[in-house]
Amino acid sequence: MISFLTCIVILILGYFIYGNYIERKFGADPKRTTPAISKEDGVDFVPLPLSKIFLIQFLNIAGLGPIFGAIAGALWGPVSFLWIVFGSIFAGAVHDYFSGMLSIRHGGDSIPEIVGEYLGTSIKYFMRIFSVVLLILVGVVFVKGPATILHELTGMSTSILILIIFVYYLLATMIPIDKLIGKVYPLFGISLLIMAVGLFFALLFQDYTIPELSIQNLQNMHANPETYPIFPLLFITIACGAISGFHSTQSPLMARCISNEAQGKKVFFGAMITEGIVALIWAAIAMAFFGGVRELGATMAEEGHNAAWVVNIICNTTLGKIGGILAIFGVVAAPITSGDTAFRSARLIIADAFDFNQSKLLKRFVITIPIFVVALAITQIDFAIVWRYFGWSNQMLATVVLWAIAVYVKQQGKTYWFILIPSAFMSGVVTTYILVAPEGFSLDYKLSYTVGIIVSIALSVWFYLWKPRPLK
Repeated sequence: MISFLTCIVILILGYFIYGNYIERKFGADPKRTTPAISKEDGVDFVPLPLSKIFLIQFLNIAGLGPIFGAIAGALWGPVSFLWIVFGSIFAGAVHDYFSGMLSIRHGGDSIPEIVGEYLGTSIKYFMRIFSVVLLILVGVVFVKGPATILHELTGMSTSILILIIFVYYLLATMIPIDKLIGKVYPLFGISLLIMAVGLFFALLFQDYTIPELSIQNLQNMHANPETYPIFPLLFITIACGAISGFHSTQSPLMARCISNEAQGKKVFFGAMITEGIVALIWAAIAMAFFGGVRELGATMAEEGHNAAWVVNIICNTTLGKIGGILAIFGVVAAPITSGDTAFRSARLIIADAFDFNQSKLLKRFVITIPIFVVALAITQIDFAIVWRYFGWSNQMLATVVLWAIAVYVKQQGKTYWFILIPSAFMSGVVTTYILVAPEGFSLDYKLSYTVGIIVSIALSVWFYLWKPRPLK
């Protein structure tokens, strides 16, 4: 319990101390006019209250990420706490803050346009395709899961439920952001926070023992440690609870709604730290509820590694009837509210790429329909395959965005070590993973690990030696 509470405190301090440092590094200016004001169109560029923006951003980047990812990450033991805490503060929150604030500075541009500004035209074209593919994968991942759970609860056809969810996605993708997302998301965001707070007090006052971050426990406690090494598997598994490329696609949505740059730290840095706290709570309750890490692994193996089942039994047991309602929300509503903004982001990325004005409904419709046709086709692919490729693609996107931020910071003539370190680290993670993973090249682990280190060092040296062009 001491380690768990210490981690919570570190995350909170990280927001105030490191968050202030990052805000100063960027140079947020409350006097600058934001795109929400200068480009207000009543559809995507809409000034919203700070409380709404924070809750929408939190729900956009959260979904099932800090729940399912943290439960899966808990299989490695308390070492997962370290990645959640330090990943959230030094990688995830920095990534989210800069991607959101750079979008504000670039007129609300989508992330591929921002990356292209600092990494070149070729990377911009690649990122346009890569981001849209990732966002469609997110939408598919977050439609099949809820549809399957609703099928188990209601007996309705999974295909019909998928169709119903897609109809909702279609509406949320096209109508003005303040008409549906702006009204519903804050309520769902509060519900997700209430669930986490309830579980936090359950850990404090009910008879649960959370494994401590002792020297003895600071090891790979996975049931199959040779097959599932901490590096790089843990850093891909716990994504949204530490750092996630998906977040950089969502931050521009709220960058178009912020009316003052001073709100950026609360919205972007703050939402990521909040998500880290939620992930930490879920990792802790997953380890404690079943009596330990080994017991969690054994139970999940019996249940087919069904994280939704874990959420349901934990909430119903610890929080009673209210917990049962929150559990349904957590595994159904939360992913749906990430899926719809994934498709909305895909629409905006395509619109930005072709400079296609989105003020008219028909123009939004022209872009949206092809996206949904592709998404429906992908739903026919095995869910496990889609999820595996989503995991690596997500962290690969985060890595590219981190390097774009690093280039921006160096161009500004500022100290860049705070962004170079996570950029290099994540480069090693994604390289090693794609080389060693079954969905990648299935190479020898030692070889993959070595190549990952070499790539990380080579990129760091290149960046250190690279001389940016003088700013105009």
